[in-house]
Amino acid sequence: MKAGRAGLRCARVRALAKINLDLRVIAKRPDGYHELRTIFQTISLADTLVIGFKPGRRTVIEIEDPLGIPGNLAVKAAECALDALGIQGRVAIGLRKRIPMGAGLGGGSSDAAAVLLALPVLAGRVLALPKLCELGAALGSDVPFFLLGGTAAGIGRGSELFPLADLPRREGLLVAPALHVSTAEAYRRLSPHLTVELQESTIFSFQSLVWDRGVPNDPCNDFEAVVFEQHPQLADLKRRLVRTGARPVLMSGSGSAIFGLFRERGAARHALGAGRIPLADERVFPFSLVSRARYRSQWWRALNEHIDQRTWPPRSRYAR
Repeated sequence: MKAGRAGLRCARVRALAKINLDLRVIAKRPDGYHELRTIFQTISLADTLVIGFKPGRRTVIEIEDPLGIPGNLAVKAAECALDALGIQGRVAIGLRKRIPMGAGLGGGSSDAAAVLLALPVLAGRVLALPKLCELGAALGSDVPFFLLGGTAAGIGRGSELFPLADLPRREGLLVAPALHVSTAEAYRRLSPHLTVELQESTIFSFQSLVWDRGVPNDPCNDFEAVVFEQHPQLADLKRRLVRTGARPVLMSGSGSAIFGLFRERGAARHALGAGRIPLADERVFPFSLVSRARYRSQWWRALNEHIDQRTWPPRSRYAR
């Protein structure tokens, strides 16, 4: 893409990963999805995208993706954005993946949200937040969260979002094994355990957690029971993280990544540097929690030359 940027209006942006600080699955919905209660949190681990746009008589979308991800959501997001804006042109996307795929960290969804946020700015057009969220939800249940960032409660499919108070900037370790967990299979295994008797209790306990506005020492991820049964090495990985002193320790999404948070600054890197996590084929990423304010500031800095004020979503200085 470096050789093909001439004439394009470009921006380099970071698409952050997420973890689920709590995740409850209530029941299967009539539309085939499951009713969820979850707390999303953006973290510092990120993919990097260079996005370029040039108006033209026809639409051409190019992506440089060393991994060759099939059905890349970033490309689909560009198509949706151009359609919604009613414009044509050349879109060039350079993608450097760092967020592990198939790990419950929302990397593909975050890449899609990055395109939805950046492309209207580069094109000199405006898409209001409700429209962006509508486009995002059509691409994937996690995408709307990445249009907002920070800490948020998600209900329904997880795309109905409500802001929560920012948490302290805690550090953590995220361990991603070389294992892909099928989300569809995890839901299939979990569904028989979702009884009517459990629904009310689950809703009330989640409600209490949200009102406490903190990170509990013993949070819940309903997927752990069925995923750990199928992949016992993940249960062992969680125990290894607990032994480092991290609290809480939890699987993110439907897996396979496991994360742990530390209360003391520097404790995460110390645990990693001291070799307190025996590793096999896992990748380990130190990270910090990213607040909503920090999330937006990062975007404003990335798009600084293309915006003239700090609004959300970012608004193009070229917009008429």
